[in-house]
Amino acid sequence: MKKQTKALHTDYPRKDAYGALSMPVYHAAAFEFDNAAEMSDVFCGRVIAPDYSRVMNPTVTNFEDRVKALAGASSVVALNSGMAAISNTLFGLVRAGGNIVTSRHMFGNTFSFITETLPRLGVEPRMKDLTDLAQVEAAVDGNTACIYLEIITNPQMEVADLSALAEIAHRHGIPLVADTTMIPFTEFSSSALGVDIEVVSSTKYLSGGATSIGGLILDYGHFPEFTKMTKGELLFNLGAYMTPHVAYMQTLGLETLNARYAVQSSNALEIARRLSRHPAVLHTGYTGLEDNPFHELSLRQFGPTAGAMVTIDLESQEACFKFIDSLKLVYRATNLFDSRSLAIHPYSTIFGPFSAEKKREMDVLDTTIRLSIGLEDVDDIYADLCQALDAAAGK
Repeated sequence: MKKQTKALHTDYPRKDAYGALSMPVYHAAAFEFDNAAEMSDVFCGRVIAPDYSRVMNPTVTNFEDRVKALAGASSVVALNSGMAAISNTLFGLVRAGGNIVTSRHMFGNTFSFITETLPRLGVEPRMKDLTDLAQVEAAVDGNTACIYLEIITNPQMEVADLSALAEIAHRHGIPLVADTTMIPFTEFSSSALGVDIEVVSSTKYLSGGATSIGGLILDYGHFPEFTKMTKGELLFNLGAYMTPHVAYMQTLGLETLNARYAVQSSNALEIARRLSRHPAVLHTGYTGLEDNPFHELSLRQFGPTAGAMVTIDLESQEACFKFIDSLKLVYRATNLFDSRSLAIHPYSTIFGPFSAEKKREMDVLDTTIRLSIGLEDVDDIYADLCQALDAAAGK
């Protein structure tokens, strides 16, 4: 089956008693067993069946199975946020005295987790330019747990060569871990590019209109000990499993992902093209633009689409605030890849708690606005952006 068909027709592990076409929401904490032997087999992992919804639930399992079928992963774990997917993954890989090779170009809370939370547990962050392979090679040693990156950084819009990074990682016997939230996993194969573990904020494209918060760990089975730890330890001990109602909503979102993404990515490309020609816009960040320095690499790795996030730079923070305050159609809100278009000033919000010096190190500028392009008519989106740009310029 093609991917869109798989999204709709992945079989349930067990036939529903009433023949429901959509997997029911199993709002239950625990599940009954026929006998003590069966109960023992399930609790000890000899038989796979739901026992307690903190670690396994039929509605969540159905969502995981659909993602696994679409991505070709060997194992999928659904968690209660994208940050839960990131933290559980890294907790499963690191040890005290170890290090992670990564970039300063990351989403704010990911950066905080790696540079503030993990060091308290004895893990060293090694922040390098991941587009400089010599830097990466020099940073990896016998204590490196993994190389970690975002496939398109948020909000810097940087793209690194995944295959080249994978070659370095695998030569040293460590996994390449990638946050692929910016491009749906249905659009390209991260595993074919050498990614071993993929983390996704399913809150974004998958939820289908920002209905719910969730995260996914897609494990391609190249490091069996990681799979064993994720399923046998972290799920039990950290308690971050996705709830059944969220899994139900995100399963519905998964069924329409292909159709929604086609419109959002097309809208984003058109908006980026138009904004790149607007006199009030100093710079437009979008790898789908042919003059973008990462365009060819993005095209080779992720295919013809470049996601639905666009950044623009204006002359000052004051101009950015005036622009945002003047929006009438586009929402002033955080999040990405809602059905509605959104705008935010990352410097003063997502990265607001960081010092000015830290933001300079991360290349987060006070002149940047992040746009998440939605499903509205592209002309309506652009008209609202234009009138807000005029207002910011005092016209």
